[in-house]
Amino acid sequence: MSGWEAVLTIVGLGVITVVTRAFFFIPRRELPIPGWFREGLRYAPLAALAAVVVPEVVMTGGALITTWQDARLFAVAAATAWFFWRRGILGTIVTGTAVMLALRLGLGW
Repeated sequence: MSGWEAVLTIVGLGVITVVTRAFFFIPRRELPIPGWFREGLRYAPLAALAAVVVPEVVMTGGALITTWQDARLFAVAAATAWFFWRRGILGTIVTGTAVMLALRLGLGW
């Protein structure tokens, strides 16, 4: 790739980034969005988080885990129980991390 092609690529990617991120700010008035779509957007962050976390918990090396002796399963169960008991994010993270660390260091899982 020559120098001018690299510059053109960088400028093009910058324009695409600005346009896609500013799409909702460009119009002078609010874009009409159907109520069902607006309601669905409320769940987008949760869906994105689940799409990242769930495969990490149930897979190892691109395959489903085959044993129940996996610290991640017990850490998720403990963190979920903590969340439903106390409804706190920090405690959920600390509980899951503590259980996973204890099982990995204590039992070698």
